[in-house]
Amino acid sequence: MKVEYPAFGKIVVDGKVYDHDIVIYPSGKIERRKKWLSKEKHGTSHRLDPDELREYLKEEFDVLIVGTGAWERLSLLPESRSLVEGKEVYELPTSEAVNLFNELHKKKRVLAIFHVTC
Repeated sequence: MKVEYPAFGKIVVDGKVYDHDIVIYPSGKIERRKKWLSKEKHGTSHRLDPDELREYLKEEFDVLIVGTGAWERLSLLPESRSLVEGKEVYELPTSEAVNLFNELHKKKRVLAIFHVTC
């Protein structure tokens, strides 16, 4: 699997272009981020709420990578971070998060959440 972040507002996985935030599971399954769960609670989808994060904890993983967007707007709330205690957690601008994902996903079970805009 190869992920690219060629431009603001889109992400490419194995040649398929997505124009919305995505979640990549350790199994390789890809789905749209359920950001409305955070937005309903906080008025913004830029705070990753525990209720939203729980939706993605379906598979065992070693590493959580959060692509925070081009301008690093997305962040884990402290309560969300406690859900993944004991795991490696990286919050990076999406371009850097994509590079880390491409490096790590062959060696470890990686759960990745990518914000593709701000």
